[in-house]
Amino acid sequence: MDTQEASKGRILVVDDEEALRDGLRLYLSMDGYEVETAANGQEALEKQPAAFDLLLVDVMMEPIDGIELARRLKSDVSTSRIPIIFLTARDSDDDMVAGLDLGADDYIAKPFSMKNVLARIAAVLRRSAFAHAGAIAKDSTEKLSRLGITIDFMQRQCSIDGQVVRMPRKELEILTLLLQNPGTIFSREEILSKLWPDEVIVLERVVDVNITRLRRKIAPYGKHIVTRSGYGYGWME
Repeated sequence: MDTQEASKGRILVVDDEEALRDGLRLYLSMDGYEVETAANGQEALEKQPAAFDLLLVDVMMEPIDGIELARRLKSDVSTSRIPIIFLTARDSDDDMVAGLDLGADDYIAKPFSMKNVLARIAAVLRRSAFAHAGAIAKDSTEKLSRLGITIDFMQRQCSIDGQVVRMPRKELEILTLLLQNPGTIFSREEILSKLWPDEVIVLERVVDVNITRLRRKIAPYGKHIVTRSGYGYGWME
């Protein structure tokens, strides 16, 4: 069978530890993925990241670290929807929130098992394919509009009063969920279960961070994202 037909997806591994890069390339290749590697963020950018289906990115690298690499990719329309999984020895809550807040899809602390990495990759790619197919929308409409906010499902972007506003996928998914269900209050747990895979452990505080950023980005309509103390968030007009 042709290698291209058999491939489960293209993955770019970005890590400054050569042994880890080689190990991940070997195991991921054995599991059916096409894999390329880069030693740092600069090399990753030179690899044309838009051509990959997912990036595994270490946080602590030079000259461009994982956080900066993610920031650049998420701010570029050609790469903003590519899933990113952070690989790092830093496992504090703040680091996790910082990574997920940039739009990363998962965060795996070193040391890790390859079985865990493979499961996380499969979960993220399933969810990415689901969203890319437009399944986040309840019907076949290409756009969703409320007040001065328009979400274009084909372009995967949001406009405020006609001006495109850059936002990571998670922010766009949360906003879509709220706009599609006006008057409904979603708990943090409900938002996490709908928009993050069950295999990923995500702090409830991540929802609060994304809501805060959303309110700023969709001004002057941020006030319509309401908080119900002890319950959660919803869209009210």
